[in-house]
Amino acid sequence: MTAVELAGITKRFPGVVANHDIHLSVRQGTVHALVGENGAGKSTLMKILYGMQKPDEGTIAVDGEHVVFSSPADAIARGIGMVHQHFMLADNLTVLENVVLGSEKLYGIGGRARRQILDISKRYGLGVRPDVLVEELGVADRQRVEILKVLYRGARILILDEPTAVLVPQEVNALFANLRELKSEGLSVIFISHKLGEVLSVADEITVIRRGTTVGTAVPSETTPRQLAELMVGSELPTPETAESTVTDKAVIEVKDLTVYASGMVSTGKSSAGLLMDEVKRGSVRRLLDDISFTIHAGEVLGIAGVEGNGQTELIDALIGLKSADSGTIRFLGDDITSLPTRKRREEGIGYIPEDRHRHGLLLEAPLWENRILGHVTEKPNAKGFWLAPKAAQADTRRIVEEYDVRTPGIDVTAASLSGGNQQKLIVGREMSHQPRFLIAAHPTRGVDVGAQAAIWDHIRAARREGLAVLLISADLDELIGLSDTLRVIYNGKLVADADPATITPEELGTAMTGAASGHLENEELAEQAELEEPAETPADAPEDEAR
Repeated sequence: MTAVELAGITKRFPGVVANHDIHLSVRQGTVHALVGENGAGKSTLMKILYGMQKPDEGTIAVDGEHVVFSSPADAIARGIGMVHQHFMLADNLTVLENVVLGSEKLYGIGGRARRQILDISKRYGLGVRPDVLVEELGVADRQRVEILKVLYRGARILILDEPTAVLVPQEVNALFANLRELKSEGLSVIFISHKLGEVLSVADEITVIRRGTTVGTAVPSETTPRQLAELMVGSELPTPETAESTVTDKAVIEVKDLTVYASGMVSTGKSSAGLLMDEVKRGSVRRLLDDISFTIHAGEVLGIAGVEGNGQTELIDALIGLKSADSGTIRFLGDDITSLPTRKRREEGIGYIPEDRHRHGLLLEAPLWENRILGHVTEKPNAKGFWLAPKAAQADTRRIVEEYDVRTPGIDVTAASLSGGNQQKLIVGREMSHQPRFLIAAHPTRGVDVGAQAAIWDHIRAARREGLAVLLISADLDELIGLSDTLRVIYNGKLVADADPATITPEELGTAMTGAASGHLENEELAEQAELEEPAETPADAPEDEAR
């Protein structure tokens, strides 16, 4: 039986056709993957199915019945639920309070609601605890709360948008186990992802969208990642591997004993520093960063692996100047920049690809050319002396759009009108255009299709060859291992493990990210293989014949 049928869906916006004659059929009790390049129209199509937007043409049928949705409430009433890529949870509320919020009429807000939550959690193996504050949950647990939220409202059709973007391999496996439980109960799942290996492992059927229209369907058992990538973007599946080492002995960024404490202490008349030390001595202040030390050299990519919420955000903020260090030092090209403001750090040559492009990377309602200026207001080509240079900024925005393949009808459209992947390409182009000496790259390819992934990796590799030092933070462990020269693991604000990318697997790295392993990580088989591949060294004083 067909759970959802979309036929001839077309949606136009000023200057662009987001969807054109799209067809999608999802069978009941299956996981149906929807894949496509950035700007292909996946998000628009799902917003139409969820009642957030109306199609200009085409029809929607749910369980064989023609429907018209005017709002998400209409879609929810017909059993459709959506888990967004960016979670919609209130940190200061409990799991129960988050789940019942807006649906108090269903089961109340007390015992009946708790019993229903526990029943759903047990039935689908979600392991949700109703009375825990959401702020105490990890990313994987938050995602399960989001899934439970839509099930609580009676959803029989789930839309999951990039559900594995921030999960480690073990958490991905747990999520897929949850999806199999949902399938066994007859629920249908629409699974949107750029990770083609995961799509092939969990989906029963795949629909591919390119340039706003359906270009084909695939059966996972008969399809390879390479074939799927070619169907999506017309090219082979890229790999992030970096063949040659470009690491030099020139230190670009040196971090020593960096410590950042949680803020929010109550003033008692003492100086903030004195109050902080009192609280530290009593052990009542949590260390968000705990004596972090590392050095990144010119031509080196240092990869930081960790489950989100373990200090990565605070480390990024401290390095770019958004958060002050409570102790320790940060040196850039030999100069102490610990107390330097963000603008000065940017002018000195620090680039920044933020982990949250909406909060820290873009002005969503501003045109693309104004977003090109962000973070570089005082630098060329955006400024000439004390004055902004709009025409030069606009010309350079056109160059970035062409060079980084930002899909847009023009540079005067707002950043909000671009797909997430095209927003990311604009940010990467902006930061790389200023030829930084040190680049903070936080999830540089999150939400980006395989074609754009390859382009971003190529730009980072090219700059690395020219001496760029990179701090790479990513939830994509293949990306971390493939691009990094050195790997460190952050857990609970501390760097707890290190690894050679040539001798580590994603699974072993994922184990360390959960706190189950520390010290130097190494896969014995890969280490032995690496040793065999290294050329044998000849002693300097060996006889000439022996050297030959």
